[in-house]
Amino acid sequence: TTIRSLVLLAMAVAAIIIIVAVLVQPSNPDGGRNVITGTNDSYYAQNKGHTKEGRLKRLIIISAVVIFVLTIAFFVIEHFFAG
Repeated sequence: TTIRSLVLLAMAVAAIIIIVAVLVQPSNPDGGRNVITGTNDSYYAQNKGHTKEGRLKRLIIISAVVIFVLTIAFFVIEHFFAG
């Protein structure tokens, strides 16, 4: 049950990180326009991964992957220890 508790705690921490990162991100009203055309028309848009917004986006993706992996691990642990 200790492993189960640690996995649940790690999932909760990752979920809180996602919530905070999404709330900290600034809104982008022009974001939908470039998605339709598929163009990165500025130097800033091409190097967006090195900005605060890019780091927040990367943090959200990593936290979501962590939650996904831990959820699968949780159910695998439950299956083996329940039976």
